[in-house]
Amino acid sequence: MLKTILEKLEIIELMLKEQSVKLMVFNDVCNYLNISRSHLYKLTSASLIPHYKPSGKMLYFKKSEIDDWALRNRVKTNQEIDALADEYMREHSRKW
Repeated sequence: MLKTILEKLEIIELMLKEQSVKLMVFNDVCNYLNISRSHLYKLTSASLIPHYKPSGKMLYFKKSEIDDWALRNRVKTNQEIDALADEYMREHSRKW
């Protein structure tokens, strides 16, 4: 019983570590997103990408927010579009 509890505690500890805030600095984000420094400067100066400036100079990024930002505006596959079109036609077709 004690062994089971310890195993569960280890699992919970690992899960908590994975959920902790992971900060990235400017160059980390450039490498992570495979974009140039100038492009990231443009994104931050236009407030198009989430970032933090606690001291007014250094930029920090929260990895989870960068992931969310990079995954926005998903493009549907042709198969998904066809399925949506079929569903629309079924719902809006006139019955003769």
